[in-house]
Amino acid sequence: MATNPPPAPGVGLPTGILTPRHANLLLRRVRLLDPVASRDETTDVWLRDGVIAAIAQDLPPQEGIPEYPAQDCILAAGLVDLYSQSSEPGEEGRETLAQLIDQAIRGGFTRLTLLPGTQPVVDQGAVGEWWQQQQAHIPIRCNLWGALTQGVRGEQMAELAELHRAGVVGFGDGQPIVHLGLLQQILTYAQPWGKPLALWPYNPQLDAGGVARPGKWSLRLGLPELPPTAETAALTAILELVAATPTPVHLMRISTQRSVTLIAQAKQAGLPITASTTWAHLLWDSTHLEDYNPYLRFDPPLGNPEDRLALIQGLKTGVIDAIAVDHQAYTYEEKMVPFGLAPPRLAGLAAALSYLWAGLVMPGQLTAAELWQALSTQALACLGMHPTPITPGQPTALTLFAPADPPASQLPLPGSPQGQVRWVLVPAAVLNQTLTV
Repeated sequence: MATNPPPAPGVGLPTGILTPRHANLLLRRVRLLDPVASRDETTDVWLRDGVIAAIAQDLPPQEGIPEYPAQDCILAAGLVDLYSQSSEPGEEGRETLAQLIDQAIRGGFTRLTLLPGTQPVVDQGAVGEWWQQQQAHIPIRCNLWGALTQGVRGEQMAELAELHRAGVVGFGDGQPIVHLGLLQQILTYAQPWGKPLALWPYNPQLDAGGVARPGKWSLRLGLPELPPTAETAALTAILELVAATPTPVHLMRISTQRSVTLIAQAKQAGLPITASTTWAHLLWDSTHLEDYNPYLRFDPPLGNPEDRLALIQGLKTGVIDAIAVDHQAYTYEEKMVPFGLAPPRLAGLAAALSYLWAGLVMPGQLTAAELWQALSTQALACLGMHPTPITPGQPTALTLFAPADPPASQLPLPGSPQGQVRWVLVPAAVLNQTLTV
């Protein structure tokens, strides 16, 4: 007698943001990935009211609970972005906050940490009131970096005490601080709070308008060069200051081979630092600049092949803790200009996971667990938070990713992305934590 074939994996699954009151379902043979518990196994998972009720092989059917075959899907901790820039308030013509959140959800992110460079700048506690109002309407967690300096200009200290009381997750301008005396004062002033300072090691005084790292590719393409010392000199100075005043510091936008070595030495010496690179610096390098694609214009610029390989190895060994998206939206007219004039960075929240999966996991440069850890639990740890294992009864933000699916978002970048986020889930207990603006 003929029988109907079983449904394809994932057919009928809800998509987008999965609200807790609608999160009552049973996933069959899903790949559960939990970096905290070092768990990577195929199992059944029962979600009840947005919280995992049971994890086991061959769970019995639950009355009234729909079941979905999910053997080609990964269920794991929700992705966490360490730093990105919202265009709202101030530059809504580039991207609204609602559009930013939509990109994050489509990319699998359940927590964003936004830089303070909006208009107005988040450099005093009163600016946090607007964000408090917005958070009530946002279905994922949003944290803010409070500005280190007034107007993120690197000249005078911002109202750090006000920002601390307002609940910022840490402090960071998203811009370099060249004045080392000021940076030393900030490290000392902020130390009692124990919140991380996000610092970009970059010395603009060593930059004569460079858009590529020195080497045969910059010479061949005729691109102005930015020496690695613009990063490593600033990094060395920061590490010396942290050694004298051990305030927690997160080193952002690391891009060179030499920086990986310096950070490894500093960690071995016990300095309270963490470090991240961006998704783009792990996927592309100066060999990809032949087409002068303005979407490959980054700051810091893409490194040479040895830099990219050092960053990947640093990620595998734990020298580089996490991967950031560093999302920055622009209008088409702003971005589609000659390479050297293009504004740096791009809007990557919706596409980063699919590109990283295709570019690093599928070729075997990173395992699925290594990639997920760098995009979720390790990123959370860089914010001074403590990731917890995925266990029944424990409210946990989750992402369901289907690696075999065609990507939902593709950018004019080298390579082909792979995989699609089916949904993200942020339980009420996570969403309603003490507000951090």
